[in-house]
Amino acid sequence: MDFDFIKELGYKALDSRLKRISDRMSHDVRKFYKEFGVDVEPNWYLVFMLLQKKEEVSITDIAEPLGYSHPSVVIIVKKMAEKGYLMIKKDSTDQRKQMVSLSPKAIEILPQLEKIWDSCEKAILKLLSEDLSILSYLDTIDQELKNESFHHRFKQEYLKTIQS
Repeated sequence: MDFDFIKELGYKALDSRLKRISDRMSHDVRKFYKEFGVDVEPNWYLVFMLLQKKEEVSITDIAEPLGYSHPSVVIIVKKMAEKGYLMIKKDSTDQRKQMVSLSPKAIEILPQLEKIWDSCEKAILKLLSEDLSILSYLDTIDQELKNESFHHRFKQEYLKTIQS
């Protein structure tokens, strides 16, 4: 690809650039899983990791630490349960709440997944040339957006332009 419009736009297309990188990585991880007969989606990684540490949690207790919306976690959990990786049951104290845990099938595949994830992490580290400074930039952006939403930020800028 000779002409890269998104790259040319620089910071103006930050969201598109990050999305493109994310999509490329997810596509390649999905391709790897398929190649090695692993029936898992790339975006399940964090749910597996969280449940490995917490054992049994509610949908909300998955969504909040990951920063995902409740509906998107419901979709992920449903797909993982359909594939037999999760067990879902009603909370004993609050029947409205669903409690999620890894199934025996998930626990059985975890050693293989951990090898895959470790290889993926090593590939990312090499891709970054072991320079993790990008993470501090992302931390700053993340914190700034928590302090003041992007919606509010760009709305203020827009209001300035129409007032001038």
